[in-house]
Amino acid sequence: MGQRLKIIDLFCGTGGFSAGFETTGEFEVRAGIDLLEDRLRTFKANHKHAYVIEGDIQQWLPIKFCKTTGLAPGDVDVLIGGPPCQGFSSVRPFRSLNMEDPRNTLFESFALFVQFYLPTFFVMENVVGLISHNKGKTIQQIVKTFEAIGYCTDWRVLNAVHYGLPQRRERVVVVGRFGNKKEVIFPEPTHYFEGRSMAPINHNKVVRTYPLMQYILAPAVTVMEAIHDLPELRSGEKKTQYRSDISPSPYEVERRNNTEQLTLHEATAHTEKMLKVIKCAGANIFSLPPGMVTSGFSTSYSRIEPDQPSVTLTVNFVHPGSNKCIHPYQDRALTPREGARLQGFDDDYIFVGNRSQIVKQIGNAVPPLLGRVIATALLAQW
Repeated sequence: MGQRLKIIDLFCGTGGFSAGFETTGEFEVRAGIDLLEDRLRTFKANHKHAYVIEGDIQQWLPIKFCKTTGLAPGDVDVLIGGPPCQGFSSVRPFRSLNMEDPRNTLFESFALFVQFYLPTFFVMENVVGLISHNKGKTIQQIVKTFEAIGYCTDWRVLNAVHYGLPQRRERVVVVGRFGNKKEVIFPEPTHYFEGRSMAPINHNKVVRTYPLMQYILAPAVTVMEAIHDLPELRSGEKKTQYRSDISPSPYEVERRNNTEQLTLHEATAHTEKMLKVIKCAGANIFSLPPGMVTSGFSTSYSRIEPDQPSVTLTVNFVHPGSNKCIHPYQDRALTPREGARLQGFDDDYIFVGNRSQIVKQIGNAVPPLLGRVIATALLAQW
């Protein structure tokens, strides 16, 4: 294809989404913007040639962004991003988007960048709850907004488990192609998994797999296929060498990417009281003896199933009281490295910050693997 296609990553966070695009070898990230400084340090460490802006996108009009980064209309091929959920709280009927309007929501700021740069494609990802927001009118209005700018626009609910991630993680993905009325193509599943969706039952925008597909697709990657090459740990323990007594799975080989020294494999130092709870943990909170804990979600204080993809990772995946995050066999919560594996980050991806910041960065990220499959689908339509 010649020169690499240029990306701007809005609400870039740690850069997992755009890193997935770059793994195709056909894209390069030229700029990113986000509010959180620790996320941006990680983004910069992995996108060394990108211009990084720390700031509120509502205070960065596209023309200011253009002058600061040197990226002008015509310089950008793909614009990607995930406006935070509150950005949709007041999406209004499409009006001529006004660069100076202080009422602009975070979504509209994203749309203004699309309108200014007019990239060949834009990709916007968000939570599944978006499709039922305001009784479905919000997602309809989002599509109308981009169509008014000149984009053939469509959306799907994609579950990353169907594309080789060892985690059930659903996202709404909106894709637009400028000035082209051909149907937008979304990636087809490569891995079979049957499970409930957070979207309404039988919604026609949900990409699913069906029983007959198990004979033609690879099975979903399981938790232990993703982390069994990592050494055993006790509470509070840390290790820096991979296991040498087992053969890593294909998924583990890909994530290790020839990395020699193991990092971020450090277990939370649990209290004695928590360790007693962990030792009794099972599939859900109801597996615990009555009265052992007095509060919590049904998924709190519970173990992840070893032979299934994990549940959706949260920003608290090292704290058993918050969610389902106890190791399948070991008496401790997941380590940051195990969380990164379940999120599809390669072991050489650089995370910057203290342990608490890194855990939040991992839990909040868009899995790079999802970025890669979406990027591959775009390349097929270029």
